[in-house]
Amino acid sequence: MKFEILARDGRSRRGRVTTSHGTIETPVFMPVGTVGAVRGVDTFDLENYLKPEIILGNTYHLYLRPTAEIVAKMGGLHGFTGFKKNFLTDSGGFQAFSLPTAKTDDHGISFKSHIDGSKHLFTPEKVIDIQNLLNSDIKMVLDDLISLPAEDGRIAKSIERTRIWAERSLIYHKNQIESGFGIGTNLFAIVQGGTSQTHRKISAEGLVSFEYKNESFDGFAIGGLSVGEESSAMYDTVEFTTPFLPDNKPKYLMGVGTPEDLIENIDRGIDMFDCVMPTRNARNGTIFTTFGRLSIKSARYREDPNPIDPACNCYTCRNYSRAYLNHLFRAEELSYPRLASIHNLYYYLELMREVREAISNGNFKEFKREFYRKREQNKNSDNIDEVKETCL
Repeated sequence: MKFEILARDGRSRRGRVTTSHGTIETPVFMPVGTVGAVRGVDTFDLENYLKPEIILGNTYHLYLRPTAEIVAKMGGLHGFTGFKKNFLTDSGGFQAFSLPTAKTDDHGISFKSHIDGSKHLFTPEKVIDIQNLLNSDIKMVLDDLISLPAEDGRIAKSIERTRIWAERSLIYHKNQIESGFGIGTNLFAIVQGGTSQTHRKISAEGLVSFEYKNESFDGFAIGGLSVGEESSAMYDTVEFTTPFLPDNKPKYLMGVGTPEDLIENIDRGIDMFDCVMPTRNARNGTIFTTFGRLSIKSARYREDPNPIDPACNCYTCRNYSRAYLNHLFRAEELSYPRLASIHNLYYYLELMREVREAISNGNFKEFKREFYRKREQNKNSDNIDEVKETCL
């Protein structure tokens, strides 16, 4: 994997990641394809209407169903799904940790399947094997995630265990490649530590300093945030942590978030994001727009002939009205989540394109001010013409 920085504006950076399946322009938002599919859309929609350069697959879910072995037989995630560009897979640790049956010790995470109750164990080495079968372009190490708030001693145990697991993962990853497995895949480490600056610093420095056969991790992620803490605490933690991560490696903030979260954390040096929010909110009737959030199920849109977002050029906005989307939602028509998800995903991906352009032009700060100005000016506005003037 190659990572190059093309432009900087303050701590924000525009970059390019190159893998065996193509390039990824950063900052980038990765749509989440939990079971090998982005909810509500198919590969045709991805390739023709959305054009993401990378999507995220979920190791836990794919391991249980259809199984990593079946995915491998079908040509890995690229062959199985028909999406030929890049995949990042998480380690599955978060999902396993979230189960009420999960138990974590120094060896790994034991859990029972939510599908049939069968018993399983994730170790650092096993999740590498699973992700090799999935043939993702970027693999994540198994980390010890904890709930917040947590006692200081538990956080200290978490970052130490995360460091040890990451070292085991890197050693195993490199040895597997030498043996002919996982060739073309890349490995990211995950910084933990809650909102404690002391623990974040220890975690980051421990991971960054480790090398095996003169090689280190291909990128670094910040995990364990957006789990209920205040947004300001997340922003402060990211701002503190990113300087400890190598400047020449991608920086990935896991599981984040709202459009505002993306803008704020790009301003703090983050290159990569993922979140289920665009598709989940779409299914529930919440639409992201240039002027803020819109609840399409509201009665005010029953006779509204305008597109969801006058400033948007997505397939949905070019072809359908708010009134029609409102009707589809109320009628529980299956086409609604597809059309709404296409719009929300397009909005996120287009926002990242605009951010990259702003960084390249050296005016990201101005872009950020305008981003918030549009939301403030159009808050609670009922005048669509006013919305058009401020958003176009």
